[in-house]
Amino acid sequence: MTDWVQLQTVTNYSYLQAASHPKELVAQASALGYRGLAITDDGTLAGIPKAHIAAKQLGLPLIVGARLTLVDGPRVLLWVIDRRGYANLARLISHGRCRAEKGTYELRVADVAAAADGLILGMIPTGSTPKQLASWAAIWREAFGPRAYLVVDLAKGPNDAAVVARLQQVAAAWQLPLVMAPEVRCHDRQRQPLLDIMTAIRLGRSIPELADGQMVDLERSPLTVNCERHLQAPTDRDDWRSVLPAAYEASAEIARQCQFSLDELRYDYPTEMAPAGVELMAFLRQLTYEGAARRYPAGIPPQVQQTLEHELTLIAELRYEAYFLTVYDIVQFARSRDILCQGRGSAANSAVCYCLHVTAVNPAESDLLFERFVSRERNEPPDIDVDFEHQRREEVLQYIYEKYGRQRAGMTGVNTSYCLRSAIRDVGKALGFSLERIDALSKRVDRYHRDPELPLRCQQVGIDPTSLAGRQLVGLVDQLIGHPRHLSQHPGGMVLSQTPLEEIVPIENASMPGRSVIQWDKYDLDELGILKVDCLGLGIMSCLHRAFGLIRDVLGVELDLASIPANDEATYDMICRAETMGVFQIESRAQMATLPRLRPRCFYDLVIEVALIRPGPIQGQMVHPLLRRRAGLEQVTYPNARVERILGKTHGVPIFQEQVMRMAIDLADFTPGEADSLRKAMGAWRRDGDLTHFREKLVSGMVKNDLTAEFAERVFQQIMGFGEYGFPESHATSFALLAYATSYLKCHYPAAYLAALLNSQPMGFYRPAQLIREAQGNGVVVHGVDVAHSNWDSQLCDQHTVRLGFSLLKGMTQEAADAVTRARGVAPFRDFADFDRRTQLPVPLRKVLANADCFQSLGLNRRQALWQSLARPVDSQRQPLFAQLAEEDEYVDLPCQTLFEEVLQDYERAGLSLKGHPIAFQRPALATRGAVTCAELSDLKSRYLWLGGLVIMRQRPGTAKGITFVTLEDETGQANLIVHPQTWKKYYDVCRCSPVWLVKGQLQRQQEIIHVIVSEVHAWEVG
Repeated sequence: MTDWVQLQTVTNYSYLQAASHPKELVAQASALGYRGLAITDDGTLAGIPKAHIAAKQLGLPLIVGARLTLVDGPRVLLWVIDRRGYANLARLISHGRCRAEKGTYELRVADVAAAADGLILGMIPTGSTPKQLASWAAIWREAFGPRAYLVVDLAKGPNDAAVVARLQQVAAAWQLPLVMAPEVRCHDRQRQPLLDIMTAIRLGRSIPELADGQMVDLERSPLTVNCERHLQAPTDRDDWRSVLPAAYEASAEIARQCQFSLDELRYDYPTEMAPAGVELMAFLRQLTYEGAARRYPAGIPPQVQQTLEHELTLIAELRYEAYFLTVYDIVQFARSRDILCQGRGSAANSAVCYCLHVTAVNPAESDLLFERFVSRERNEPPDIDVDFEHQRREEVLQYIYEKYGRQRAGMTGVNTSYCLRSAIRDVGKALGFSLERIDALSKRVDRYHRDPELPLRCQQVGIDPTSLAGRQLVGLVDQLIGHPRHLSQHPGGMVLSQTPLEEIVPIENASMPGRSVIQWDKYDLDELGILKVDCLGLGIMSCLHRAFGLIRDVLGVELDLASIPANDEATYDMICRAETMGVFQIESRAQMATLPRLRPRCFYDLVIEVALIRPGPIQGQMVHPLLRRRAGLEQVTYPNARVERILGKTHGVPIFQEQVMRMAIDLADFTPGEADSLRKAMGAWRRDGDLTHFREKLVSGMVKNDLTAEFAERVFQQIMGFGEYGFPESHATSFALLAYATSYLKCHYPAAYLAALLNSQPMGFYRPAQLIREAQGNGVVVHGVDVAHSNWDSQLCDQHTVRLGFSLLKGMTQEAADAVTRARGVAPFRDFADFDRRTQLPVPLRKVLANADCFQSLGLNRRQALWQSLARPVDSQRQPLFAQLAEEDEYVDLPCQTLFEEVLQDYERAGLSLKGHPIAFQRPALATRGAVTCAELSDLKSRYLWLGGLVIMRQRPGTAKGITFVTLEDETGQANLIVHPQTWKKYYDVCRCSPVWLVKGQLQRQQEIIHVIVSEVHAWEVG
């Protein structure tokens, strides 16, 4: 290792200012033999945790720092000496961020001077006059004393010697020692083209503009500066050492002083959850046993008592009692406001959470591992997810902010990164392509990440992929994908702290008023042992709450999650028929295709079903063996009784993370903590983890316990599949509860469930049109939106009848809907003039109602209502000259629309029609092409056929090897299409853009599941 220390390094978490990830910079610095590396991102500490983890793995000393651009001063570098300095820097950045709009910060010289304790400052003199520098130097000397430096940053330009001479004179005059801190923005010179692109994007200019010297507002082209902004070999700095030996040594001196590490952070969870004078652990124990008494009114079983004591002992040992009490408090608040909620995920592994009524899953009944949730060896924070009604979750979040304050509570950050389309748009603009061409290209790609067909897509929009510009576009788009673009916020992760949170991690304003977000993401928090509570919004919770309310208020039946009858035969019959559209978790195409084969007949079957159709089991090739064994088509054998005990309930196939952990513990002598480390590695290895070091221990352990090497290797290969997201049994169990509840409601209260679904949109796979059509097929009567009957929400009229609400109309507002219902509540509307006079809706909203055919109860068809809605009736007293004209206008005779026109306009305004289906009017033309209906597919044998309909869903799972699954709908029902990659490629434009298809394909039948394997795709014009 050399004695070179790199003191000014910017990562790509200084959004669009650098072209390398923290891990890349650390790895390169280590490979070059650096003595130390300082991460100094611009007004953020977002890149520090990832650099910290990488530096620990490689043994590279990491210096924590930041660079700040001051409103009334120069740019400065701040390097952290100790924990106090870190707190000052984090607080300083927080204050600057909270003063400004999201994405910016505002700091002054006085702010930096006031935060000097524990920090070293380096002033960057670029762009400042001697008078300004003299003034600032005096301030820095007074605030920082000998810890203030003048930064030397040369870019190997022709004037370097003159710059050095000037800096030496200035440093001597101001008594500020020089320190070498060249700015680095990428880890390798090969990243310079990407750095140039990011520079152009950030400045809102194109590369040609920057290269042609059109930057009249800058001293010199930033592209020239970028040439030397990569990590260089220490020998490349030798010329600096000979010219400025003191500045060279100063960098090493700063490194010796800056010994702070993120490992020193001590996170303190809030402690005010217990009554005065009561210890937290004692209060948690009290609440737990009070809840246990309610859960087990006949007495707590000895096994449960033992489990509770084991968990409470471990919670106390790891000092997590405050965390459990916080979650309990949040859940209690939600229930006090009648907000439906349920804890899920890892919390379901805890008997304490079950007794606290945080989760409805009894871990004793599911044989779940507490070590999946809390582990002594791991000593990492537990993670409790609580699902709330998505439309009321903000009430819960604001309660947390009010209780703990914005300084002690913040939402977990999420770094929004470039995907394929956004990269195409930004790179294309930066390279100078026309906006029209780039827009056309971005619309032609159908992948989120990289697309090997991008050169072909370029060619299709007129960009030559073999030209220099085309090659640059394709290559730079590929490089830009995955780089952070801006800071966003986690869907519901809340971080709480006893001490000010801003002393641990900088806080900034979120886009939404009343929210603040921290600069670290959930992976950073996990690595640093910082607890978060996930307050998640789940649409199905809103739907369930509404359904229970409608059933109670209209039908007089009291239901909730706890009182829904278990093991209802009719419900399971419906599930086995795959009639699960709108049902939670088991409504996807893949789930529907599996249900008739798995045939769930009890709750645990649903748990398996929820977990089975996930990327992990699919990639691990676990799905078909389980289905074959369950159907008796394949014999189930176990090497010994221990294996049968673990895998028996899933027919010898491991589909849950807990099963993998149990096998590691019972069959390979892993400790519970080691097994949980394996579990974590399973989910991370494809991102940045490594499972190879677990393989040897797993295989040798199983062989030692009298299992064959072949069996052990097969288990390890299945574990590798979990790298594509294997589902924990605890999550599957929580979701299965909701899947069964929604299935029961759909089976026994279809009208109420439909209304609740419509009122909870958007959610799920299906649009309201598909949900309504299916409900009608099951006997539900649906009435359209009408000003005389409808409210904002859809209503349950009786056991079998639903009235649609104004919320389904495009362009309608709840304020306008409330005006209609208030006026109607006084007296029914007599005619359109009466409606207009009493509601006082503006013309655009009257047109929305007229175009949606909402005036049928007043005797007006769509055109008559639209005519009357175009102008407000004349006041005959104030405008007597127009009174007669107004009367005459009321009697204009307008022709009625055809039924086909009515249906099309219904779809345009509401996305659905109760009058008919657009494809029904195309049936004669489709019949001449030999097209069958979707309903006829069930009676046909395997053969080639033609089929036409609306495309209502396109899905291409990552585990499907490029296959696209399409749902086609006509007037008789729906059909499932399978489009192979070669077919998709051949008919790319139609597949991507056409809303109505005519396809040729071969019928494929597997038990009760029917697919059409598509060989041709043609656009069909409906008009």
